[in-house]
Amino acid sequence: MTPDQYLLLKYSLGVLATIGLYSILYRETKLYRLTEHIFLGLAAGYSIVALWRETLKATWWDKMTGSWVEEAGAATDVIEGLGYWMYMFLLPIGLMGYFVFSRKHGWLSRIPIGMILGFWSGQQVMVWWTRWGPQIFGSMQPVVPTTLERFTVPSEAGMTAAQQAAVAANIYPSQALSNFIFVLTVLAAISYFFFSFEMKGKFLTGMNTLGRWLLMVGFGAIFGATVMARFALEIDRMAYIWLDWLTQLRIVLG
Repeated sequence: MTPDQYLLLKYSLGVLATIGLYSILYRETKLYRLTEHIFLGLAAGYSIVALWRETLKATWWDKMTGSWVEEAGAATDVIEGLGYWMYMFLLPIGLMGYFVFSRKHGWLSRIPIGMILGFWSGQQVMVWWTRWGPQIFGSMQPVVPTTLERFTVPSEAGMTAAQQAAVAANIYPSQALSNFIFVLTVLAAISYFFFSFEMKGKFLTGMNTLGRWLLMVGFGAIFGATVMARFALEIDRMAYIWLDWLTQLRIVLG
């Protein structure tokens, strides 16, 4: 088999896999089930290798045994990090989790599960602030302009460092207007989730209605982006068939 024929075979298998997966649009055919099982098998095998290379080896094995690197000109490998033998106790603790399949010794599986839940609960405080803290800080935007020299932010092209710092220190009317719309959106969206008391009055009911509409606009944008992502996958698959596969087929057939 020539290299061109081998490449055509590889592309043809990819085309068959694409047709098999997209056959679900017609109905759940045997071809779709076969393709799905092949995909799940490959994903499971890849996950095992990825689990070792990206997680266990880097965060457990290398730290326990020490990591060695090759250095140009050196007669032997150079140690990059010392090993810590205490990491060996993580292996039996982790293996205890598989006792969940034993009726007699199933209680042993609760030990690693309890440790994981404890560590996870402690980390969530930091994770929460790392994720939401910058968003809370970012929602506190100035809504009053500090200069009225011009409406929009001037271009910094050709400015000195001092002039650029002066531009960055000021809030121009266009920025203040954009920040006001942003803060209004945040407050309106939050007001929609006030369920502790009844919304009365034109101001509160108006903010509640505005928040509902803004949330609908946001969800619509999210759903629209999801549809576009699906179309991007479809376009990529069609490009694979009509460009890569057909081009290689034309090369082989001459």
